[in-house]
Amino acid sequence: MTSSTRERTVFIVSDGTGITAETFSHSVLSQFEQVSFRTIRLPFIDSREKLIESVERINRNAVETGDAPLVFSTLVDPEMAEILRGANATFLDLFGTFVKPLEEALGMKSSHSVGRSHAGGSTKQYRDRIEAINFSLSHDDGQFIHDLAKADVILVGVSRCGKTPTSLYLAMQYAIKAANFPLIPEDFERGSLPSTLAPFRAKLFGLSIQPERLSEVRNERRPDSKYASLAQCRYEVAEAERLMRMEGIPFLSTTTRSIEEISTKVLQEVGLDGHKY
Repeated sequence: MTSSTRERTVFIVSDGTGITAETFSHSVLSQFEQVSFRTIRLPFIDSREKLIESVERINRNAVETGDAPLVFSTLVDPEMAEILRGANATFLDLFGTFVKPLEEALGMKSSHSVGRSHAGGSTKQYRDRIEAINFSLSHDDGQFIHDLAKADVILVGVSRCGKTPTSLYLAMQYAIKAANFPLIPEDFERGSLPSTLAPFRAKLFGLSIQPERLSEVRNERRPDSKYASLAQCRYEVAEAERLMRMEGIPFLSTTTRSIEEISTKVLQEVGLDGHKY
């Protein structure tokens, strides 16, 4: 950390996993590049005793560091949230900020139910996600070509361009059944898509990557191999993009994009960006 960089402690306090608050905090705090943030997650704060311990920990941190920490909270119970508000910290109540305006807009009170966004295995949404994850795992890297008609999207691109993590993210976050299929030199020599994919052209979306970055990634897996050489990477990327243009397959480069950005673009392009809660 440079001398000009400040450091602040961030507490994520939740009666559930804390994932929602942590994701939100990362998005907001990334706008303050001059500050280094140390995040401490305090999940499953579902009793007064746990909450008091958390407040004491936050207060100790304020004394030890000389700075009031930042607290992102998704505590559903208003009384619990009010106790946390009394800590020596900058308090950001995500539920309190948004729930009241929504109650007014919808003309009803919220249920104040803990853990609703991460409901258990009995819900249809949860079962759909598990089914999508299993589908994406079994249809990874073209290893299983049956039931492709059930895929919501089929990602294509050269090896190691980001198809697998994108497929799994789509499955876990959105219950999207995403298969992925590698484009290989044999496809480029033939000048056409694998026959397996031809019937599902409307479901195809391509991922590409800068050859230099691809070479770095492949060298981590197979150092000093032809597979990882810059010349081979340049050839495969150029041919894959040529083939995708020829076949009318929309594609994007994953080089400078996060997996969230890639997935969002895929959902938009394939028309799967409607998400039901």
